[in-house]
Amino acid sequence: MDQDMKDSMMGALETVIDPELGVDIVNLGLVYDVMVTEDGFAVVTMTLTSMGCPMGPQIVEMVKAALYELPEVEEVDVKIVWTPVWGKDHMSRYAKMALGVR
Repeated sequence: MDQDMKDSMMGALETVIDPELGVDIVNLGLVYDVMVTEDGFAVVTMTLTSMGCPMGPQIVEMVKAALYELPEVEEVDVKIVWTPVWGKDHMSRYAKMALGVR
């Protein structure tokens, strides 16, 4: 997978807004990795803000919907991982400013 495709996937995921925080999952630092095979099978490795995140299933569906918008993507698998643990150090400067986090 080339960098342009990775950038396209990350750009699509920037449209997925965490419903509780109002910031996209890329700037929140929830997306750890993306890849797509030659035949269009995409895998997103990501986490959630907490293990008990009530919006988890909704966020996963939004991730799939965003990636299906890309013509290169035929199938999407979202892998939720808990390591490394998510924290405010994963957030971008933009997300920290939006949420008032220092």
